[in-house]
Amino acid sequence: MKTLIVEHTAPFQALPELVADAEGLFAREGLNIQWVDTDEGADRDARTDVLDPKGLDPFRSHGRLLETGKADMYNACEWGNYCRVQDTSVRSRQLGRRSVVTFAAIAVRPESQVYTPQQLAYRKVGVPFYFGTHYLALHMLEGFLTREQIVVCSVPHGSRHRLDLLMKGEIEGTTLTEPYVSLAEKKGCRIVCSAFYHGTQVGTDTVDVETMSAYNRAVSAAVRRISANKRGYLHYFIDYHRAKDPEIGTLTVDDLRASRLVVCEPSPIPSDEMERTYQWVKSWGMLEAMITPLQLVNMDVQRRAHAV
Repeated sequence: MKTLIVEHTAPFQALPELVADAEGLFAREGLNIQWVDTDEGADRDARTDVLDPKGLDPFRSHGRLLETGKADMYNACEWGNYCRVQDTSVRSRQLGRRSVVTFAAIAVRPESQVYTPQQLAYRKVGVPFYFGTHYLALHMLEGFLTREQIVVCSVPHGSRHRLDLLMKGEIEGTTLTEPYVSLAEKKGCRIVCSAFYHGTQVGTDTVDVETMSAYNRAVSAAVRRISANKRGYLHYFIDYHRAKDPEIGTLTVDDLRASRLVVCEPSPIPSDEMERTYQWVKSWGMLEAMITPLQLVNMDVQRRAHAV
């Protein structure tokens, strides 16, 4: 049995992995997954006066344990992982796309006078810099505003913290993932725009082709189970947060939308999308040290670990 130490994460970005572990699919492939908690000691400070990610630590949560030798692998949004791999001190590389295609949204308070994305011009939208919804917010808002009109500020990762800041009126809008999109709607908040985004797996040299292949087979089996019965797995989104967040415990599966749960089998990052992603992140000043996106991916492991 091969032991793989993986940074633990929530269902919105790792549901198939959680299912694969709970239902014995990793064990069937000869893998013993040891989860390590990324929340312990994580930076949760809100800095709404900080309007740019430059100078901030991209390893505030995701990758923090891997960079200190306490994990072999983690998954996070694809955009952020390009930046983390650029700054790695342990030769980590992306190993392919994860299986969850994450749903996220920009929400405003019930009493907000903002009804459309255009009305967020020059208004503070709280985002967790270097996390998936930071980049997604930029993508979504670019469809309605010029870059000069987009104002994003630094708020913590973890939708609970951002929703609290929103309800207190400290920011005009913020990004949320499930189940907090559904909780915000239940509290009367409005969703002004939403979209899906990809993530990737990042690992050190200890994650070889054989290990990653076994991991992908187990996750693919979980994807097929989830796709066949999405409603049957929605409870994971509630159960994961219930103990720490009693308000999530007030939700039921009926409050969640199965259409927001999208999974696909793990795959390599397509070369054309890799180049477009790299150029877009670079255009925002966040990939200044890289000449090519190929420096950010272990192309050999990615190619061979996803072979049929």
